[in-house]
Amino acid sequence: MKETPLHKTSQRVAIVTGAAHGIGWATAQQLAADGYRVALLDLQADAVSARATELGASHLGLGCDVSSEPSVATAVTQVMDSWGRIDVLVNNAGIGDQTGPTVTQNVAAFDRVLSVHLRGTFLMSQAVAPIMLQTTPQGKLGRGAIVNLGSIASLTGLPTRNAYSAAKAGILGMTRAMASEWARAGIRVNAVAPGYVRTELINKLERQGAIDAQGIAHRTPMGRMAEPAEIAEVITFLASPKASYITGALLPVDGGWTAFGGVASALSPLEAEVSA
Repeated sequence: MKETPLHKTSQRVAIVTGAAHGIGWATAQQLAADGYRVALLDLQADAVSARATELGASHLGLGCDVSSEPSVATAVTQVMDSWGRIDVLVNNAGIGDQTGPTVTQNVAAFDRVLSVHLRGTFLMSQAVAPIMLQTTPQGKLGRGAIVNLGSIASLTGLPTRNAYSAAKAGILGMTRAMASEWARAGIRVNAVAPGYVRTELINKLERQGAIDAQGIAHRTPMGRMAEPAEIAEVITFLASPKASYITGALLPVDGGWTAFGGVASALSPLEAEVSA
C-alpha cells in the first residue's frame, strides 16, 4: 500500500538526480545503506526504475528531466505523495559537453549542458527547498541538506570545455548563494568537486581514445582516478549531521588535482599497484 503524507515514514528521505549510473547510483546505494528511503531520478526512466528495484521495495525510481520545470514538479510531488518528507537533495544530474575549438562549438549544445547542470540544480533546489523550510528542525539535522555536484572545472580551466566549465563554476556560485540564504532557516547547502572518476562514461571515452587515462593518472598526485563510491562517501558525509556546521563549502575530492601546481614530472613515478 502506497504511503501518503497522512502516514509519513519515520525514515529520512533523500532524492538523488542522475541516479541510474556512476556517482548518482553509488550515492543512492550509500544513502540506502545509511537507512534513507531514496528517490532515484534520471532521464532514463527504465534504467532508474530497475536501479530502485535493485535497492529494494522501499525506494522509488522516477523518470525526470531536471531541466524541465513541469518534470521536476511532478517528480517532487510523487516523492511527497509517497513519503511526505524530503530531508536530503543530491543534485548530481549532468551530461558530457562538446569538445573541440571554441570557435567551432555549437551554441545549442552549449545551452543544453548549462540547462542540465545549472538550470537542473536550480530547479530541483527551488522545488525542494519550500518543503524543507516547512518542516520542524531536528537538532543538528536542521531542516535539510542539499549537496550539489561541482567539479575541478569549478576551480580550474579545462581547455575547450566551455559549457561544462561555466556550468560547474555557476554551481559553485549558486551553492554559496543558497547556503547564505537558507543557513539561518536550518538548510545546509554544500558542493563536492570531483576530479576524474572511473565511471562507465570515462571507460567508454578511454576506449574511444577521447581521453588520456594514463596522462590523467600522471597529473593526479594520488596517481589514479577516483571510484564512484569514494565520491558518494563524501556526498553522504555532507548530507549527514556529521557535517552539521558546514555550509556554503566546496570540498575537492580529486586526489590532489587542484592542490598541485607543479609540472607532472615533479611527482614521483607511478607505482603499478597505485595506477592500476
